[in-house]
Amino acid sequence: MAQHYPQLSAAFSRMLADLQGQAVAVVGHARPDGDCIGSQVAVALALRARGFDVICVNPDPIPRRLLFLTEGMEFLRTDAVLARSEPRAAIFVDCADHARAGERLKAHFPRPAAVIDHHLSNAGYARHNLLDSASAATCEILAGIFLDLGFAIEAQAAKALYTGILTDTGQFRFNSTSRRCFVLAGELVARGASPSEAGYNLYERETAGKMRLLQHFLGTLTLECGGRACIGTLPAGVFETTGACAEDTEGLVDYARCLEGVDVGALIELRADGTVKASLRAKEPAYRMDLVAAEFNGGGHACAAGLSLKAGAAEFYPRLVAAIAARLAAVPAPAV
Repeated sequence: MAQHYPQLSAAFSRMLADLQGQAVAVVGHARPDGDCIGSQVAVALALRARGFDVICVNPDPIPRRLLFLTEGMEFLRTDAVLARSEPRAAIFVDCADHARAGERLKAHFPRPAAVIDHHLSNAGYARHNLLDSASAATCEILAGIFLDLGFAIEAQAAKALYTGILTDTGQFRFNSTSRRCFVLAGELVARGASPSEAGYNLYERETAGKMRLLQHFLGTLTLECGGRACIGTLPAGVFETTGACAEDTEGLVDYARCLEGVDVGALIELRADGTVKASLRAKEPAYRMDLVAAEFNGGGHACAAGLSLKAGAAEFYPRLVAAIAARLAAVPAPAV
């Protein structure tokens, strides 16, 4: 039977050999999503099964809807890790660049042992760079590697990997979804992943605050670029007024993209500290949202990217519209 990731599987084996005898930290990115937490859980369990002392590290809390994946796992925040004197090798997962986990963790782990990732903008920043931008999710890569290497994937790891694939394919809707995604998902279900459990926790536990946040966001949607782009904004203080929290922004940008005739959707989030965050989504990879984000020192995928910078809303909005317009101009509008 053909392997899913022959080169990356060999690289994973070399990474394990290189890490022998070391304690390990599996590092995820800020505002972690299903692919991030799923990847951390799966890697940590695989290392633990091979005798490694392993912890998981994130700059932000685990989202409420992903806690079902982390039972029995040790997840630490940045401050707790920096307070420890123990040396650990670091494996960064689902982090498009070294700073995606925050500048403090970047400084604490200046030379990661490995990075495992699927972002198009990832140029590699570790000793072992396990990268594949053709994959829909980091969990897809890990599931393929584990099967290639004959690892026993227990139920908790299967749930974590399935969740990462499910979220980063948009419930198997995004154009990054491949036959391999379905093959691997099927293998994970056979090993204990539950589609109904994942679906319930991810998509059927919305809070009233999230609904109020969505209502506000929908009210701000504005068509730009002749109707080919749609942008919505969340102002500073919106979480307090709606009773929502930062993790409730997950998925909002898809409402901007889903309008008929819109090719690019964007969510702009304004913070009280003057930070502007933006999430970008495109219907087709030709629009290269990673290149738009890169203009603001962000990154990501061709269809999904993000950025964060210090800028005023009045200054940032027209710059973003201009950057999106330039990308749209380079790609003809689809025939109606």
